[in-house]
Amino acid sequence: MRCPNCNSRDIGKIGSHQFYCWGCYIELTVNGDKMSVYQVEEDGTLSSLDDLFFEDDIASSEIHAN
Repeated sequence: MRCPNCNSRDIGKIGSHQFYCWGCYIELTVNGDKMSVYQVEEDGTLSSLDDLFFEDDIASSEIHAN
C-alpha cells in the first residue's frame, strides 16, 4: 500500500479499515475500492482531504492491504 499523498510505503494499520501514513501524517480509510483521506487535527478530530484528490487518483492508488 502506498500513500496517495506522499507515495510513502510507511503505512500503519490503526483499525480494521483504517491506516495512518507516517510520511505525511494523514489517516486513510479503505472501504472496498474507495479510499478516503483525512488530516488529523491537533484536537484529534479528522478533516476530510478528499476534495484535494481527484477520484481517479484515489481509485488508481494501490489500496490492497496485506
